[in-house]
Amino acid sequence: MKTKLLPLLLLLFLCSSFNPPEAKWSKTGHRVVGKIADNYLKASSKRKIQKLLNRKSLALVSTFADEIKSDKRYNEFYTWHYINMPLDATYETSKKNPKGDMVTGIAYCKKVITDENASDEDKAFYLKFLIHLIGDLHQPMHTGLVEDKGGNDFKLQWFYKDSNLHKVWDSEMINSYKMSYSELAENADVLTSEQVLAIQEGTIIDWVNETHELTKKVYASVNEGDNLRYRYSYQNFETVRSQLQIAGIRLAKVLNDLF
Repeated sequence: MKTKLLPLLLLLFLCSSFNPPEAKWSKTGHRVVGKIADNYLKASSKRKIQKLLNRKSLALVSTFADEIKSDKRYNEFYTWHYINMPLDATYETSKKNPKGDMVTGIAYCKKVITDENASDEDKAFYLKFLIHLIGDLHQPMHTGLVEDKGGNDFKLQWFYKDSNLHKVWDSEMINSYKMSYSELAENADVLTSEQVLAIQEGTIIDWVNETHELTKKVYASVNEGDNLRYRYSYQNFETVRSQLQIAGIRLAKVLNDLF
């Protein structure tokens, strides 16, 4: 009997010990972006989007582009999630990835969505991808350095546990705040219509360059090996909240223009 139990116990141990890789902006972060965007969609846009997504919410589908990373059939889309840029560069002056990047990925998604000959299945696929990429665009480590893979190889600690700079901005601060995506979205800052319009101005490339300015500040805020704790979150979490809100407002603008 004991012998028969061993394989089962081993399986249970492995399942309980396995930690899936972190999603970009964390699942919570992407869902915040989707939830906020939903509040700024025009009624006509919302109807068309709901039809394509079979009435699934923007929040639900916002993590789709990370979830399919486990399927090798979608490896070609991996480079769409980021842009590696030197700190003193802009997108226009930076060396482009021949496999594509966030800017080219967003452009392709728009092209398919507006193609009258594209199937609804393809439009839905690229719509879900677009929702995700606009979120990624506003995470400062998604326009990070190639040398450390956007902060993934920038090793440090988060409350005495091994982590990295990318993960801190993707998920550590958000998860430590212990609010659900709906709570974070509902508690976004109250903005005037003028403020919203100002946020929505500019092009995708303008928004990339704006995020990259923030990337410089993030790199300057830490040293490798630092043990980041409450003070770091206190100093930076408002920036996280702001970027999530800006991403949601701009996502709505992109979708309203498309639909």
